[in-house]
Amino acid sequence: MVFMKENKITFAAGCFWGTEAIFRGSRGVIETTVGYMGGHYKNPTYEDVLTDSTGHAEVAQIIYDEDTISFETLLRMLFKSHNPTILPGKKYKYRSSIFYYNDEQKKTAEIFLDRLQHAKRYTKSISTSIVPASTYYLAEPRHQHYYEKHNHIPKRVRK
Repeated sequence: MVFMKENKITFAAGCFWGTEAIFRGSRGVIETTVGYMGGHYKNPTYEDVLTDSTGHAEVAQIIYDEDTISFETLLRMLFKSHNPTILPGKKYKYRSSIFYYNDEQKKTAEIFLDRLQHAKRYTKSISTSIVPASTYYLAEPRHQHYYEKHNHIPKRVRK
């Protein structure tokens, strides 16, 4: 019998289809889904979130095996895939956020972002928020594994 050290993390980094595609199929990633988190509206739909009035971000939730892939590796993958200095402006649903589930994830994310900012990889300040995970609302089935269903892999995700 094989035991895994299963954990989860939820990331917001623009459109959830692309964010999910970054992690899906990676060694150590058990499952990915897309949904909504961080808002004040119960049971939002895609159409609700599109209005930007619910406060939710489009997110990808990743279930992973800590013995196979580290949380820091997931963070590196996330930050290679999007520009964390772009403020969402009128599209708050596309903000950059790390929704953590435990103190270890929070601390690791804070250290990682601090190192990234001091490395001066970006000319602007990183705007990614690190916030406790809240209620996760699973997106509608048509949004799950979207790129696989539509046989499309964005250039930034190709391995």
